[in-house]
Amino acid sequence: MVSVEQASRVSRVLDRPFTVGDLTVRNRIVMAPMTRTQSPNGVPGPDVAEYYARRAANEVGLIVTEGTYVNRVAASAYENVPHFYGEQSLAGWAHVVERVHQAGGRIIPQLWHTGAARTAEEPPAEGPSGLALDGTPLGKAMTQQDIDEVVAAFAEAAAAAERLGFDGAELHGAHGYLIDNFLWSGTNRRTDSYGGDHASRARFATEIVQAIRAAVSPGFPIFFRLSQWKAYNYQARIAENPAELEQLLAPLAEAGVDAFHASTRRYWVPEFEGSELNLAGWVKKLSGKPTVTVGSVGLDTEFTPATGEGNQPGAGVTGIDQLLDRLERDEFDLVAVGRALLSNPDWASKALRGKLAETVPYDVSVLKSLN
Repeated sequence: MVSVEQASRVSRVLDRPFTVGDLTVRNRIVMAPMTRTQSPNGVPGPDVAEYYARRAANEVGLIVTEGTYVNRVAASAYENVPHFYGEQSLAGWAHVVERVHQAGGRIIPQLWHTGAARTAEEPPAEGPSGLALDGTPLGKAMTQQDIDEVVAAFAEAAAAAERLGFDGAELHGAHGYLIDNFLWSGTNRRTDSYGGDHASRARFATEIVQAIRAAVSPGFPIFFRLSQWKAYNYQARIAENPAELEQLLAPLAEAGVDAFHASTRRYWVPEFEGSELNLAGWVKKLSGKPTVTVGSVGLDTEFTPATGEGNQPGAGVTGIDQLLDRLERDEFDLVAVGRALLSNPDWASKALRGKLAETVPYDVSVLKSLN
C-alpha cells in the first residue's frame, strides 16, 4: 500500500511541466527510443501510431520514437525499421504525430545512421575510419563527400520532422552507431580535422547539428543522445574524465543542441570518481543544457546483451525513490523509461499516482508485437 505522502511526493516531483525551445511537456516522463522492427518496407503503419498513442493517452509527457533511418542506403543495418524519408514513410509518420497529439502527448523522432553496425557487403558500412566496434576492418572510411551527404541527409530529415508537425528531433549519437563512431577513439582513427582530440572528433556531430539548426525554426528543439558504452562493449568510454567530456559537449552545445539524452544502463551509477553524479548529471553540469536520464528505471535488472534467440532477459518491478531524490535536486530534468513502458503502456499514469506496485514485470514476449 502506497501512503498518501508517498503518492504526493511522486506527483510533486514527476508531474511538473518542462519547456525546451518551443516544446513544453506536461510532466518529466519520457518514452525512451526502442527499436521495434515492426515497420515493413520502412513504413510505420496504423499499429505503430496506436502503439505510441497508447503511451501518450496514459500520460507519457514526451515520446522519443524508435530510431528511424535518414535517407542514406548505408544508414540501414536492420530490417523493418522505419524510414524517415519517402512519401509512404513520411505519410505514416504524419499519422503517428496526429494520433499522439490527439492523445495529448508530444513526440520527437530519433534520426539514425547505424554506421559500424551494418554488416552487409553492398553498400558497405561507412564510418570515420572503416572499423568495426572491435577495431577490425569494416566497410569504408568516409570521404569528405560522404560526410557532406550524410550531414545533408540528417538536416533533410529534421526539416521533414518539423514539416510533419513533430515537436522536435533527436540525433542518435550513442551506442556505437555512426555519429558515435566519430566521437569514440576506438573507431575514429582519422588524422584530418574530424579526428584527433575530443573536440575534433565532435566535428562531424557538430556539423550535423549546425545543418539542422539552419534547416528548422529557432524554437524547434534538437535533442542529442550520447553514451559511453557501445553495443556489446559496456566498458567503452568516449571520455575518461569530466574535462574530456566537456571538450565533446561544448561544440555541440554551441552548435545548437537544446537538450542531451545521456544513455546509461543503470541511472544510479556514478559516472566519474569523486562524485555521485550520473552521466546525465555531469552532462548538465558541464554543458549548461537540460538533460534526460535513462537506465533500468522501474526495473530490478539492468539492460543486458541480447541472448538466446535475440531477446533480452525479463526484469521485475522496483521502486523509484532514488530517481525521485536525484530529480528533486535537479541532477537532471527528464526521465526516460524503456522496457517498463513496453510491458506497461500505462506505466506513466501509475507512476504519477504512486501505483507502480500494480505494474507487471518486463517480459521478453512483449518484443514480438506492438502492445
